[in-house]
Amino acid sequence: MSKLIRDTGLIFGRSLLVTRRNPIWVIIGLFQPALYLLLFAPLLDGLGGMPGFNSGSSFNIFTPGLMVMTALFGSAFVGFGVIEDLRAGVLERLRVTPASRLALLLGMVLRDVVVLLLQSTVLVVIATLMGLRADPAGLVLLFGLMALIGALMASASYALALTVKDENALASSLNTVMQPLLLLSGILLPLTLAPPIIKALASVNPFSYAVDASRALVNGNLGDSAVLVGFGFVAALMALAVYWAVRVFRSATA
Repeated sequence: MSKLIRDTGLIFGRSLLVTRRNPIWVIIGLFQPALYLLLFAPLLDGLGGMPGFNSGSSFNIFTPGLMVMTALFGSAFVGFGVIEDLRAGVLERLRVTPASRLALLLGMVLRDVVVLLLQSTVLVVIATLMGLRADPAGLVLLFGLMALIGALMASASYALALTVKDENALASSLNTVMQPLLLLSGILLPLTLAPPIIKALASVNPFSYAVDASRALVNGNLGDSAVLVGFGFVAALMALAVYWAVRVFRSATA
């Protein structure tokens, strides 16, 4: 276990150094969510009293969903970097080291989670200045949920990238999957406003439960069943994604 932790730390340090040398992607990852927060969220002020909205709570409803969107999209596209590393022979050089394949994955995923949490912190600060009033304990738990989503999506992205080994195929696959997940998760607007058919489709989308959990946490409803359900779905999917990614890493670097 100590060797795994040490190897993971070394890979994490190397990955973080690469990100520090080229931080433009961290900034770009913040650009779209910040625009949504600045230009879209104020349009929701007039929806106070509508189903899913309490009076004056538009930022408490929109910001948690936006954070989930940032976790989904920000972490889903990290696979492009590993394709570049594979083509440049970086993974081949790492293969000959004694580091385990699990450590290779965890070090990279940990870097992605740290970047995501940094971006989420900036979004929360901006939203707070605009009117967000989040429960402190719920906000801490929400960051934990964001870390799980980030680890889930980053692991799946690396696994898919090493499976297709092509940027065009990866982009097409991600866009095909991500758009339905976004539209059927209630990220932008609560699903209480949706017609029955959309609600039925959303009920099979695990990330809709993550959005419900995030909104409950921000509003201080820590005992809400949505919190347990959201964490349960995300944790289970993360474990499966990590297992898939480790298997692919072993075959890709064998």
